[in-house]
Amino acid sequence: MAVWGLTESYATSAGQVAAGRAGDGPNLVLAHGWPWSSFSWHRIIPRLAENFTVHWYDMPGYGQSEKRAEQRTSLDVQGRVFGDMMGHWGLERPIVIAHDFGGATTLRAHLLHGCAFERYVLMNVVAMRPWGSAFFDHVGRHVAAFQGLPPHIHAAIAKAYIQGALVSDLSDDDFSQLAAPWLTAEGALSFYRQFAQADEVYTAEVEPMFGDIRCPVKIIWGADDPWIPIARGRALGRLIGQDRFEALPGIGHLPQLEAPDQVLKALSDFI
Repeated sequence: MAVWGLTESYATSAGQVAAGRAGDGPNLVLAHGWPWSSFSWHRIIPRLAENFTVHWYDMPGYGQSEKRAEQRTSLDVQGRVFGDMMGHWGLERPIVIAHDFGGATTLRAHLLHGCAFERYVLMNVVAMRPWGSAFFDHVGRHVAAFQGLPPHIHAAIAKAYIQGALVSDLSDDDFSQLAAPWLTAEGALSFYRQFAQADEVYTAEVEPMFGDIRCPVKIIWGADDPWIPIARGRALGRLIGQDRFEALPGIGHLPQLEAPDQVLKALSDFI
């Protein structure tokens, strides 16, 4: 059975990127969000790989990809890196499944950088203003203070932040692996850099273009998402104008880990 792993490494315009792939069939790319990594897809990769060649990677500044001081990893950069990765893999029209910041990343790649998709799934995505919580804004204004926290206090903050996205409990191993990249010295610095570089201008640039998406789109939403309310997802659907929206009741911000079987069913009806 195919399993998640990061066995490939590529140089991109924003640094070295760790990546992986599995399966055989039409090309499919998974785009993770913040503060996650490609590990967030590990429960659905085996089933997807039965019918597709599945590609995934950790965004620069995330997971096992390069993290360095002064590294720019904002959404404008991530949109270009997505294009870099499609070029490395030689993909012309893959199916794309995006979650959280992966939504804004892939929307920018498609609408601003000319990346063509065969079919496109947006799941609990950051795509429309406003986004970010009061805590998100506070950290962004005081990054230097947070980067100086003792490791045990930083670990408590990072774990609490991750927990705040969930409605359903994850296994201890899943939770630990989501948090682990942020608990190293370089990971802690990168964690707070993401707050500092977040800017709604990067979604504002593409919001007027949502009706111009050049492929079939389906929106899947964990209906009880504590971070991005389902009303935002429905508003996104209206702007895209394709009338394919599926709510997953009782699920939070991480459907692919909270309810992988429901996500796979919702995907199979479309892809």
